[in-house]
Amino acid sequence: MTTASMSGKVALVTGATSGIGAAAAESLAGRGAHVVVAGRDRARGEAVVETIRERGGTADFLTADLLEVGSVRQLAREAVELGGGRVDILVNGAGIYPFGPTEQTSESEFDAVYALNVKAPFYLVAELAPAMAERGSGAIVNVSTMAATLGFPETALYGSSKAAVNLLTKAWAAEYGPRGVRVNAVQPGPTRTEGTAGMGEDLDALAAQAPAGRPASPGEIAEAIAYLADDAASFVHGVVLPVDGGRTAV
Repeated sequence: MTTASMSGKVALVTGATSGIGAAAAESLAGRGAHVVVAGRDRARGEAVVETIRERGGTADFLTADLLEVGSVRQLAREAVELGGGRVDILVNGAGIYPFGPTEQTSESEFDAVYALNVKAPFYLVAELAPAMAERGSGAIVNVSTMAATLGFPETALYGSSKAAVNLLTKAWAAEYGPRGVRVNAVQPGPTRTEGTAGMGEDLDALAAQAPAGRPASPGEIAEAIAYLADDAASFVHGVVLPVDGGRTAV
């Protein structure tokens, strides 16, 4: 989809070097936004930027390791600078999703998951939402997972971190919504990305439990992200939108 509905806006997308994040960056750029692509892998990030530019969009890449609060704050500052003094749209797409038995989860793994999945979006919002509120407009979209609301074996760590993101979405909507900043989340089901490639047939088996009967493509999730980020969703606040092929219906 190519429109100009986001023309003049600056979007920061984390985890944008592959998968859902890359698709979201491309979708927002296709709507006219200047997209700041953030991630750890420069080669993959520059490839996303090049794809956007080849399609006539505007994008820049910033290297970001979001496990430390200092790096999170630095990313926010650099994105604002690249955006000419503003970030209008924030997509918190970076995340890690290890599965495994609770009793085999190390403290370092626990800390890393919560640092990237919870602390990083928390402090990006802390850095960027106040300026959005001062301008009276802005959109924040968090990427969650259906594992945040459904209990699956060996997903306690990952699912609980995203359940925190779901609550943060609602709390931030209440905090910043009255000042013009919309905060929402998408809650994907099984999605075929580079990160889920190792799941093999397990991904298909999980997806088969939903009415759609198949995994999503990153682009299908990105369309939902773009909708929530766009002014077309101007009356949508605090929603955690399931994009899971209907898994919540059965």
